[in-house]
Amino acid sequence: MATKNKTSFRFRFSEFLLIGLILLSSFLLAFSSGKFVLNFKQIGFSVLSTFEKGVHTVVDGVGNTVNAVSELRKLKKDYNELVIKLEHYEQMQRSNADITKENSRLKEQLDFSVSLDEKNIPAQIISRDLDNAFSYLTIDKGSVNGIKKNMPVIAYQNGNQGLVGKVIQVGTFTSQIMPIYNTNNIVSARIQNTRDLGLVNGLGSQDQPLLMQYIRKRVLEELSYGDIVVTSGENDNYMRDIPIGSISKITVLDYNSSLNIELTPIIDFSRLETVIVVNQKELNDRKQTKE
Repeated sequence: MATKNKTSFRFRFSEFLLIGLILLSSFLLAFSSGKFVLNFKQIGFSVLSTFEKGVHTVVDGVGNTVNAVSELRKLKKDYNELVIKLEHYEQMQRSNADITKENSRLKEQLDFSVSLDEKNIPAQIISRDLDNAFSYLTIDKGSVNGIKKNMPVIAYQNGNQGLVGKVIQVGTFTSQIMPIYNTNNIVSARIQNTRDLGLVNGLGSQDQPLLMQYIRKRVLEELSYGDIVVTSGENDNYMRDIPIGSISKITVLDYNSSLNIELTPIIDFSRLETVIVVNQKELNDRKQTKE
């Protein structure tokens, strides 16, 4: 029977001792030369610097986030304040535009009032009676301002003067006007171009046309749409040649010898705010003073 030889590697104590001495000598030699110290310093510095850099990045990021949130809040606050200021500015712009427009309108009224030969009292409309059959205007001037019953009332609107009506009732501080569109207000008038005489009366509403009657049919060919009708100045009810309205429709009636003529008032009563009450018996002191 063949015997197998087993090969075994065994370290003896003397070999272990030799290896240990070699390693110890190498360690002491390296330590004494400072290489291990330097390596430890480099490793520690790398670790610490990396840690510090990470902490700094995190802290810096958190700080930047907090600052960004704070800046965002400040920007939002500034934005809201600017929006409010812009709204106030726009309101001021509108107010200034309204004031400028109002001043321009009042100056226009004042210049016209001064230019009249007759003494006059500018007044503001403060209420309207819009009854279907009878309509009246109330103004903020009365007997203390020199207004009397039956005084004519005119207005200056969009660069044109026109007839409004006449005073029918006077209080101490207010007066009532019967406008030309009132059915009871009948005005002696002439067609400006042909000088034909007729009567104009209202139909009870500021939204309806005026009606002119007693114009002879034979002048039909001489009339045109847009012709101006003015006050005749007769009976001292109104001054002469104050525009009343313009011809908008002409109707020929077989059974009538005169024409029925509809007029569009010169004054837009729906936008009328200021009127001028005229005293025909006295001269305008303001015009004389200006001259």
